[in-house]
Amino acid sequence: MIPRATAAAGLAAIALALGACSGDDGHEEITVFAAASLTDAFGELATAFEAEHPGVTVRLSLAGSATLHTQILEGAPADVFASASPDEVAALAAAGLVREQRTLASNALVVATRGDAIGSFADLAAPGVRLVLAGEDVPAGRYARAALALADTDGDFGKDFAGRVLANVRSNEANVRAALAKVELGEADAAIVYATDLAAADGVRAIPVPRRFQVAAEYRIALLSGSGAAEAFVAFATSAEGTSVLARHGFTAVGAAP
Repeated sequence: MIPRATAAAGLAAIALALGACSGDDGHEEITVFAAASLTDAFGELATAFEAEHPGVTVRLSLAGSATLHTQILEGAPADVFASASPDEVAALAAAGLVREQRTLASNALVVATRGDAIGSFADLAAPGVRLVLAGEDVPAGRYARAALALADTDGDFGKDFAGRVLANVRSNEANVRAALAKVELGEADAAIVYATDLAAADGVRAIPVPRRFQVAAEYRIALLSGSGAAEAFVAFATSAEGTSVLARHGFTAVGAAP
């Protein structure tokens, strides 16, 4: 038989642990998984949200959308997921992991370069250009390849333009910020990235992707848990205030709540 004192101590310890998990001290932490391209915007969003919701801490986990999607499917605890593509959110919804989702924002593609190695979008196909892209399983990588496919059918840049560009790819990175970093470090001549990424880039300039080849990058935000604070964060991110934050960081916010 377990001594009464020992049993009481054990029950007290369990109660204490449960109390800590449930936030009896009035503090709540929510975990927000967000695409790497949202790093700066969501840093500001999290700070503003915490200021308006005392007692709530937002913990950001930032990586490529495909990586975050896989982590969530494998059981990583997340309350909110903001993806650079609807595809990853749709996959989570199909798995029964999404409670609510909204369109958050859109982005545009540009060519990031430094120096004079690249002067135009057409130069991406020039022999010897060191090009870096996000991987094919990453939204930015899919968008970049879709833009190249559109340019290939246009005919203005010669035969097999997309093939010649892709032959210049030196590496496929896990997320768009990693691709941009290669250009910043001088390890690549160019990368196809989001326009918003260049705001925080060092010594890098943008070459526009022609409008007729642009592929709209649609961002989605999904509520994954039943946390009231998480639900409030999704509402905040798509509110007029959240929209203003996204716009300051170069996004076209399209999910503002009425």
